[in-house]
Amino acid sequence: MASSSDASSSAGSNPEQPGSDIASEGTAGTGSSNVSEFAEGAGKDTGRRGRVRLRRAAVMAVPATLVAATLAVLTAQGALGVQFAISGMPFTVTATELKGTGFEQFGALDHMIEGSPNEGDTGGQVLVITSAIKTATLTNLCQSVDLGGINLLIKAGNAGTPVSATDLTTDSTEVAGDATFDDIEIGNDASTLSAAGVKGPEGVFSQQARTVRIAKLRQTNYATTAGVFKLPGLKLSFSSTGC
Repeated sequence: MASSSDASSSAGSNPEQPGSDIASEGTAGTGSSNVSEFAEGAGKDTGRRGRVRLRRAAVMAVPATLVAATLAVLTAQGALGVQFAISGMPFTVTATELKGTGFEQFGALDHMIEGSPNEGDTGGQVLVITSAIKTATLTNLCQSVDLGGINLLIKAGNAGTPVSATDLTTDSTEVAGDATFDDIEIGNDASTLSAAGVKGPEGVFSQQARTVRIAKLRQTNYATTAGVFKLPGLKLSFSSTGC
């Protein structure tokens, strides 16, 4: 808000300010009245400018809000693959059997944080096989990660109720087992996949199938994501041996 003294000074120095002609003719009272009106008008202008700035800030915030909301929806729908920086520590996953509906597989590149102590000679990047499954069950799940002389071990789904997951993605450097696919397509462009709702990079080789079954599954993974992951009979422990 402009003060009266600031406005008076401005009026005296600028011959085009309201009231300056009257003030120069010696009608001080009238000049003072005009200066007051000018100060009041300046205050109203400041208020209007403040409201305009607030409206502009609100408009600028809308796209960011929409982007955040879109990312949340896409993640919930499994339309995004791994988006976080990986630790660079591989972990092993085994299961007696994996069954899935809506299967996709394509090549991708995972990244570690800059200067990660685990990057070795990789430059902080790992070439991986991304497997995406819309709905999956895993019997006798075992997951282990070598922490340097001791393994963190996770077991679940071994008491009659399998582990279940929706919108499951795994980034692996090795996948092994006895696999059976129904209605498989091999050689798709990864950006055109539709079976699991995940889109891979353009121009990358991929495959998809209506269903997948892998007996004696064994994976070396760098990342896993899921919309929902249920682990009945979960047991977490440390062990001298992994899966």
